Parts: sequence; structure tokens; C-alpha cells
Amino acid sequence: MPMVTKNPEQQQQHIGFRTNHKRCAPAVRSGEMRSRRRESSLPKQPSANTALGILIVFSCIIFGLLLPLTPFNYTANAVPSAIMTSSSSSSKLASPSFSSSPSFPFTCSGIRSSSSRLFNRYNLNKKNQKNYDGFSWGRRRRRRKTNLAINSGAEDSLPSGSVTSKAQQRGSSSLSRFVGVPMQPLDPVFGLNEAFAADSNHALKLNLGVGAYRTEELQPYVLNVVKEAERRIVVERSDINKEYLPIDGLPEFRKAAAEVLWGREAWKDPRIAVIQSISGTGSLRLGAEFFTRFMPGKSIFISNPTWANHRNIFEDASMKVEEYRYWDPSSKSLDISGMLEDLRSAPEGSIILLHACAHNPTGVDPTPHQWRQVADIVRKNNLFPFFDIAYQGFVSGDLDKDAYVPRLFKDMDIELVAAQSFAKNLGLYSERIGTLQFFLADGETASRVQSQCKRIGRAIYSNPPAHGARVVAEVLGDEQLRHEWEREIKTMASRILEVRSALSKCLNDLAPDRDWGYITEQKGMFTYTGLTEKQVAYLRNHYHIYMMKSGRISMAGLPISKAEYLAKAILDVINNV
Repeated sequence: MPMVTKNPEQQQQHIGFRTNHKRCAPAVRSGEMRSRRRESSLPKQPSANTALGILIVFSCIIFGLLLPLTPFNYTANAVPSAIMTSSSSSSKLASPSFSSSPSFPFTCSGIRSSSSRLFNRYNLNKKNQKNYDGFSWGRRRRRRKTNLAINSGAEDSLPSGSVTSKAQQRGSSSLSRFVGVPMQPLDPVFGLNEAFAADSNHALKLNLGVGAYRTEELQPYVLNVVKEAERRIVVERSDINKEYLPIDGLPEFRKAAAEVLWGREAWKDPRIAVIQSISGTGSLRLGAEFFTRFMPGKSIFISNPTWANHRNIFEDASMKVEEYRYWDPSSKSLDISGMLEDLRSAPEGSIILLHACAHNPTGVDPTPHQWRQVADIVRKNNLFPFFDIAYQGFVSGDLDKDAYVPRLFKDMDIELVAAQSFAKNLGLYSERIGTLQFFLADGETASRVQSQCKRIGRAIYSNPPAHGARVVAEVLGDEQLRHEWEREIKTMASRILEVRSALSKCLNDLAPDRDWGYITEQKGMFTYTGLTEKQVAYLRNHYHIYMMKSGRISMAGLPISKAEYLAKAILDVINNV
């Protein structure tokens, strides 16, 4: 291949290109190479910029090491409060607060990011550094803008689940973790009491909602036997103390309660287990918890209608609640055919809640013959009856007559459980005194069931209250007081019967063409009027008469002197609303 000869000018350019670029081939002239070797072997002189950088680094290190030894005091706890300003008070980030002694008037406002990191390292623990991090100088602009948005009230502009939710998780002083809890409506009964108390028309207003006995003057009634029993307990007895009761209650009370429900000498029957509990409601809940553990998956059937709290009690115990027919609105009486049909179709082993007497809210009870029909179905289909007996004595004024139904089932050797309350028949509403009583096939099973109920009660309320139990035991343990109590029960039951008769007479006088017989046929404390919610609201707004939305009225809350006023109001809403 022929050699291409370059002219001197081109050759000089080519050599210059090689000598002016380090990545090219070595220079042609050996003199240049020797000169470069000599220069590389000589020590380099530091430039002015390098010296300045070294000086700054050493200054920062010395400052960081000496800073903890100075009297300078950094209030670490003040950083979150100063920085995390509320959105309503400031739109800018606040500066950290420092405090220093007069002997060290030094400020940190001019320190750059390198000294700031040293400051954090030597003077903040990890927790405070976590809170302080993100607000220190020299952080990224994105973090600054986010924090600025929080403090300026611009949370809506941030994506959901970002900084705002993290701040809530850490626990903000202005926002509770329970902010999403919904407001529960007022209780149907006690909410009605609050509305009645707020009504300023004292001359006309009537409270027919709460199921508590009242005198003709609408005053709460404390039984004379209760006053005497309390006097004896406080004044005469020296053995009374404030120690815990046994988990299953005061033995003297349990014995007396069993005799009220089952009759004299019932305490000697080993098949009966008695556990003192928190009145009727607590006894029902104790039974529900027992069913949840030892009859899992079984449904409980309640009457339609029933006491408003029944469904709450059993559903809160995770039981499935179903209904059986009970009330016939057309005749305002018991739908016995529907009730028996629903009981027959109930699955085997289901629990049936039955009102032993004075059905709440209807005041309609089956006849003795009808109760025998119910008992036959319960035994044939292997159902388990659960009696709610809260008004013993208020139907007939006789404790034994009003206990007819559970004793009938016991005589038929049908296993059962009963929730018993002394709130109504002894007027011990606030003492919360009652029992849960089982009648079972044998004494050994009864003992095991009682032990499990004690275990459940221990976890819920630990020990039952003592005062009400002592009052009941004192009344029932003394024959004179017991007879006096039975007379007072008859007095209360008689007044309710008189109120029923007075209201029925007033309605018959005002509208003789209508049938008002259901008012006197219904029993116990309540009358089920059959009024609609709209009519009930009209009575409340125009007549200041307060009753349950279902139309149930408590006859104990009606004085005979106002029976005519109530009768006219009922007739008005029936004809015009």
C-alpha cells in the first residue's frame, strides 16, 4: 500500500491534537514526556479553595464536639409544640425554640446543614430527632411544602392516607381516634323521661312511659317493709360490713328468692341452681352468655312484640334472635293460634323466651289451658323455656298465683331457666337485685351449671351488690315482714286495677259505641293501646302525654284524677289523626 505523505502544516496540526488531549496517544517528542515525569514527582501546592474547605470541615467538627460542654440549652421538648402549629393559628412553619444562659449568647440561626446534622446527632435522642427531622434546615423542598400545607390548613389538597393520616395515627390533640363513632339514639324509655323532664307544662303533662310504680300523687313509693328492713340492717345489726359477697350472691338471699319463685322448701331441691345477678336485665344477659357457650348456634325466639331491651340483650351476646306471633292487633288480644303454630315450627333445641306473667308490653297473658298447650309443645319439640318474671305479684296481688307458669313447667319435669327481678314487687329499682334460676334434671348437672354461671359472672361484674340482697333476705326471712310485704303488693296491684277501671269507664262514657274492654282485660302494669307512632307523637305534642312509640302506657303513671283527660286525648287521636 503506498505511503501517504503529509505536508509539514498537516503534520504539525496532527501532533498538536495529540499533545493537547490526555486520552490520545503519547506525545511524539520525548522531551515533553521527560518534562511531565519531573512535574509529577514534585509535591503539589494546596490551592486556596482546598484550604478553605478543610478549615470549614475542622471548624464544624470542633463545634460539634464542644457544643455539649457549653451552657447552651436546647429545649428538645419544645420543638414539636413550636413546629406543629395548628392550621387555624398559623400558615407558616414556626421556628424551633431555644433557650440559652446569659453567659453564652450564641444563636444557631446561621448554621448550615452540616452543623445542623451534627447538632442533631449530639443533642437529640432518636425520638426527638424523628419529630425534629423534616423541619430541620436543608431538607428537601418537597417535605417543606408538605409540612407547610399541613400547618396552613391545606389538608384537602393532600392525597388521602398521606401525612394527614399519619399525624392522626400518632395522636393529635385536636382529633380523637374515636371520631368515627356514630351517635346512638336515646333509649326508648329513659330518653322519654328526659323529654318529659324538659316539658315545662307541669299542669298537664303525664309520663306513662317508665314501668315503675307511682302513688296517686305520682310520687315514687318506698315500701314500708323496705324502710324497716333497712333500719334493722343499719341500726340493729353489728355484723354488716362492706366486704365482697360470694360470686353467686348472698346465701340467705338466694334461699329466699328460690322460695318466692318455686314455693316454700324449694331451697332443699338439689335440681335448682340459684345465682344472684344484676336485677332482671343482668340475669337475662347472664343466661344469654351461658347459652352462647353451652348451647352454641341455638336461636332464641322472642314474642312479637316484647320488651324493647330483650333483643339488645341477646343480640349483644351474639345469639340469633327470631320471633313468634303473640299480639292480635285487630282484637287487641292474644294470637294463640299463631303463637302455637310458630312454636311448633321452631327448630328442635331452640330457646323460647316466655313472660311468666304481666306480659310486657301488651299486658295479655295466656290462660292456664293455653299455658298447658305451650308446655306440651315445648316438651314434645325439645325446646328450652327461658322465663322472664319481672312482675310477680302485680297481676293478682298474690305471689304464688303469679308464679303459676314456671311451677307448671317444673311439675311437668321440663328443664327451664328463669330471670327473676325484685325491682318492681319490692320497689328496689336502683338496687339492681335479681337472680338467674335453673331447674334441671339432676343435682349434679345443676351444680356444674351453677359453677359455669359463677365463672361468667366473675368476668362481667365479679360480685353482685350486697345492700339489696340484704333487704330482700331481711324481708323474706321475717314472717311478720313477709306478710306485710304481701299486703303492700296487693295495695299496689289494687291501685293499678282501679286506674284501669277508671280509664275504661271514661272511654265508655265518651264513646259507648266502641269496645274498650281490652283495657280491663289486660293485666299487670301496662296497657297496649294499639295507637300508631303518629298518634303517639300527636299526644305528646298537643296533650303533653308521653308514652312509648308502640302505644304502651304504664297504668302506674296515671292518677285517677287525670283518667278523663287521657280518655279525651285518646279519643281525639283515634278520630282525627
